[in-house]
Formats: sequence, structure tokens, C-alpha cells
Amino acid sequence: MPNGATVSVVPNPATDAPQPAPAKVRQKRRLADRLVIRFLWLACAYVVVAYLVLPRLWQHYEHQPDMADAPKTTVTHNDIPGDPLNVGLVGTKEEVIRALVAAKWQPADPVTLKSSMKIAASVLLDRRYADAPVSSLYVWGRKQDLAFEQPVGKSAKHRHHVRFWQRPRQAPDRRPMWLGAATFDKSVGLSHRTGQITHHIDADVDAERDHIINSLIDAEQLDRTYEVSGVGPTVAGRNGGGDWYYTDGELMIGDISPGNVPVETAPVPEPDPPMVKAKNRFWTWLRGWLK
Repeated sequence: MPNGATVSVVPNPATDAPQPAPAKVRQKRRLADRLVIRFLWLACAYVVVAYLVLPRLWQHYEHQPDMADAPKTTVTHNDIPGDPLNVGLVGTKEEVIRALVAAKWQPADPVTLKSSMKIAASVLLDRRYADAPVSSLYVWGRKQDLAFEQPVGKSAKHRHHVRFWQRPRQAPDRRPMWLGAATFDKSVGLSHRTGQITHHIDADVDAERDHIINSLIDAEQLDRTYEVSGVGPTVAGRNGGGDWYYTDGELMIGDISPGNVPVETAPVPEPDPPMVKAKNRFWTWLRGWLK
């Protein structure tokens, strides 16, 4: 190198930048470790509360303990979960039929070629068909034992309807018990799952459950009502046709007056546990947002 030449030094960011003190690095690592641990604890707490604690607190069978192992939903013939079971009646078959007829519910026709053509004409031509058939859903491996409906308007496009299955076990008063799925048909269209022509239900299945129980009370047919846990609180349920539904998860049961003797005083609902009452109050608020 010539005498007097100037040597220029190019700075190297990797080596010339000031390095953090080892103590600061350890401090940052400890802070990151603490944040990760806290996040994991919160995630574990959420899983325990949401999936173990609250479901158990909201489950209640004090009015009928053997309902704990009863089915919670129907299934389609393809074993796809269908409508939730949300209503129950206690009474003989004759008492159930007389009570529902008194409450202005019509027995649904069986599904035959003739009834299928008739319901198609009802929907397409806006003709009345008060006892139109309902499709089959299954509980305990068999289709519904009874099906009833209330038409809304002229055609079978809009209707209240309910399916009932007789439970293998009797109620505490040794009468038959019937579990039902009550929903409101709001339109006719294609199934979201199979593309087949079907009815689409209204998402608020609790409203339909309350409607059938209230209609029986108005007809002076029930002498007792109470709730037990059904499918559980659900905000994004899907039935066999892929229709959205939401529910507080309660299954409401009505004891029919023996012999269908009119009950002049409306029954006072049996009380629920405090946690269930709190859940139902919250659900009443949430229901307004879901509509």
C-alpha cells in the first residue's frame, strides 16, 4: 500500500451494531415464556369451563331423572342429525290425540303417492291441505309414531308441525311418554345437504316448542309442565336439511290431564335450578339478537 494512502473502513451492521446485554435478552425470554404459559392456562380454563363445567351446571333432570339418557335429536334415514327433540307429552295415545285435536292440531296424512301429489299441488297452486304429510325422521331406530300440524295460510308451504315418538320407558305416573320435535315450516325449497325438495324450517325452534305447549294449555289439556335438558344451548345447529336453528336447549314436557278432563287453571311451570334460570334469562336476551 502506498505511503500516505487512506484506508476506508465499511461498517458491518451485523458486527458493529451495539449488542443487547445478556441480562436484557434473558428478561425478554422470561417475559415471553410467562405470556405463553398464561395463554395456555387461559386456553385450558376456557376448555374446562365451556366444555365441562357449564354444560354440567345447565343439565338438569330433577323432575324426571331417567331422562338423562334419552335421545336429544332426531336423525334422518341417512343417520344425519335432524331436528332437536324439544317437547314431550305424558298420556295414553288416545289422550295425546284428543288433547292435540282439542288444541286445533290436525293429524298428518301418511306419505303416499297420492298425498305427495296433493301436497305438491297445495304448494304450487296455493291450495289448502290442512293434514298434509310430513317427512320421516327417526328416534330409537323408528320413524315418528304420531305427526300433527297447524296450517298457516292456504297452502302447506307454511305450517306448524310436530312429530312424536313413544318412549320405551313410562313416565313416573306409569302412563306412556312421548318425545317430540316441533318446528315451523317457513318455505319450500331444496335441501342444503342433498338437493332434494323439502320444507325449510324457521331457526327459532323454541318458539314452536312454546307454541304447542301454550296451545294445549289454552285448550285446558295440561295439568303440569316442566323442563329438562334437551340438546343443550345451541346457536349454530343444523338439521337434516342443513337448515340453521338455535335453541336454549330445554325440552318442555306437559302432563295431559287424565281422561282429558278440562283443566280450568293454567298449570304453573315447575321451578328450574338457579343456574338454569340464569341461563334462560341470558338466552332470552340473546334470542332477540339471533332473530
